[in-house]
Amino acid sequence: MDLETLLFSQDFGSRRQCRGIVAEGRVRLGGIVRDDPDTDVPLAAPLNFEVDGQLWPYREKAYIALNKPMGYEHSRDPQHHLSVFHLPPPQFAECGVQSVGRLDQDTTGLLLLSDDGAFLSCMPSPRPSARCRRCIWRRSSIRSTTPKLAKLRDGVLLHGETAPSALAAERRDDCLLELSVLEGKYHQVKRMVAAAGNRVEKLHCECIGGYALLDTLAKGAWRWLDEADLALLRRK
Repeated sequence: MDLETLLFSQDFGSRRQCRGIVAEGRVRLGGIVRDDPDTDVPLAAPLNFEVDGQLWPYREKAYIALNKPMGYEHSRDPQHHLSVFHLPPPQFAECGVQSVGRLDQDTTGLLLLSDDGAFLSCMPSPRPSARCRRCIWRRSSIRSTTPKLAKLRDGVLLHGETAPSALAAERRDDCLLELSVLEGKYHQVKRMVAAAGNRVEKLHCECIGGYALLDTLAKGAWRWLDEADLALLRRK
């Protein structure tokens, strides 16, 4: 693969734009500036290159974890807030990354993004027999007393229909609830807590499957997911 094609495959723009990026001396390979777009690049793993001083690993598919801050809409055409898709570099938008589930603008925490259709369709599956089951731990700061935890575990009625019961519901302290759910229906956690007789003030996605949001990942920051991370996500 030549250097122009490498950048094109990683969504750094059109072929003409990628050729220009290389010709301008903005690409380093093996720590050396490469300004010839026709430079041959062997696809031996791991393959890392730099564009404008930022290190990029070559990936056939993108899998990233984002620490979503408050105040970002889950839309590519936001109406009232910035889009959550503005947080990662534009290369991810070019390759058409989508999110696993949704987090409301006032919800923070772990959000997964990928351009792998099989991964996207697998992760949110609510079926017990599915290969990947999604388990989201949400930290909720609630007003007054703790909701009836048994009621959340047994399932609550939401506008006439039975909501999936919480896989786990535990109190961390007098105003902090740890809730594990298998699905992510519209405002599900907020509605479940309300149906149990309380109110969610803050909502935070802490982990999915066996993968937990890293404490070192700053709000609004993102990181690549490796094979070990993906294995944790698929853990039931």
